[in-house]
Amino acid sequence: MEEVGSVLHFLEGKTILVIGATGFLAKIFLEKVLRVQPNVKKLFLLLRAGDAKSATHRLQNEIIAKDLFNLLKEKLGANFKSFISEKLILVPGDITYEDLGLKDSNLREDIYNETDVIINFAASTNFDERYDVALSLNTFGVKHVMSFAKQCIKLKILVHVSTAYVCGEKGGLILENAYHFGDSLNGVSGLDIDAERKIVCDKLDELRDKRATEDEIKVAMKGLGISRAQVYGWPNTYVFTKAVAEMLVEQLKGNISTVILRPAIVTSTFKEPFPGWVEGVRTIDSLGVAYGKGKLTCFLGDLKGVVDVIPADLVVNAILVAMVAHANQASDVIYHVGSSVRNPLTYLNLQDYGFRYFTAKPWINKDGTPVKVGRVKVLNNMASFHRYMFIHYLVFLKGLELANTAFCKYFQGTYFDLNRKIQTVMRLVELYRPYLFFDGIFDDMNTEKLRMAARQGGVETELFYFDPKLIDWDDYFMNTHIPGIVKYIFK
Repeated sequence: MEEVGSVLHFLEGKTILVIGATGFLAKIFLEKVLRVQPNVKKLFLLLRAGDAKSATHRLQNEIIAKDLFNLLKEKLGANFKSFISEKLILVPGDITYEDLGLKDSNLREDIYNETDVIINFAASTNFDERYDVALSLNTFGVKHVMSFAKQCIKLKILVHVSTAYVCGEKGGLILENAYHFGDSLNGVSGLDIDAERKIVCDKLDELRDKRATEDEIKVAMKGLGISRAQVYGWPNTYVFTKAVAEMLVEQLKGNISTVILRPAIVTSTFKEPFPGWVEGVRTIDSLGVAYGKGKLTCFLGDLKGVVDVIPADLVVNAILVAMVAHANQASDVIYHVGSSVRNPLTYLNLQDYGFRYFTAKPWINKDGTPVKVGRVKVLNNMASFHRYMFIHYLVFLKGLELANTAFCKYFQGTYFDLNRKIQTVMRLVELYRPYLFFDGIFDDMNTEKLRMAARQGGVETELFYFDPKLIDWDDYFMNTHIPGIVKYIFK
């Protein structure tokens, strides 16, 4: 890596293609670029949409309408609308198709001729996504992005946003190494994505021949994804299809300068454009929501285990600095963006923050009563969890079901409420099981070298901060993150 120069200078006059522009990180990226460098030339936003009208609708409702853009709106005042229409060019498309599904050939040519930077944020992040959907978007989508990138004559850099959890269930120190097809180092032998697509098509044909309902097809496709992931050593469909996507980037990049960036668990903004902005129930936040609403009374995991979280604005800043560092350089670099090496946080910390916050500021139910939270009972293995659930809940639930029948559905509400709580806990446990006892630490030696290069070079480090040591976790969770999820996620 050569010396990293000014990010603001690099962005000036540049054209960036943003793929997956309605995603959480993508929106924060857009806002940051527009706010700090209004002289960026333009941003092509690839939005999954059938036409310009529906793309405009998505821009207005899913991007611009968010509180995230309030600071930019205040800064620009009456000029906000004209600024947005000048800088953001909507591209209705779909990465699951060749040529990214672009129907407008003139627009396609413009993108080929003008694009300096491509950033791919597009992904389905559901752990148990349907296999046909995840494979199409996360894996074949990347294949289409790589072939599209090769048509962009001015392209200086392509950044592919992945996830640190492509490592699967490995423990110990996890290095910033690439994955490959075949039997080489970090290779996955026997994996053939065209064969995987055929497995999907054959299964769909078989289900349709049996006249399966949409619900039955959905369940079967989710199950197929998990089982295919496990065949190759990954715990779920999401991390498997993202790992294969990385292999495709490595295999297809040719002479394109590429960076693969792997964030850990992304949380609400730390500082910019304001602290605590978050959207959608993201991994650990689903536990926070369930706990704050009184639906999580027991869970399992290793309280001493390190949970690697990183605020979203730090991830976006790392993307911007990496983009500048590797533009026009043949690079083969992977960056872990997380906190587990430099500023570790444990599940015990999270348990403590949740208890303290919701004891002081309980969630108020619709009927006006505050939710009383207690210390969650944490079990340290699956056998003890199943035993606990059986003794405390399932036996009682069975009795309640019999009583409910005998007393003409008198206990219906109680039965459904308890049943829903049990189902919530069971589903969360099954989904997060591989991570509850995860003992990996994400090495970030490459990212630390990037931070050092940024400090020594011309990077505006106050503006493009991405060092996890900046974070006081107690202050962040109690005063920024939990208030953020209460404001934006609790309904």
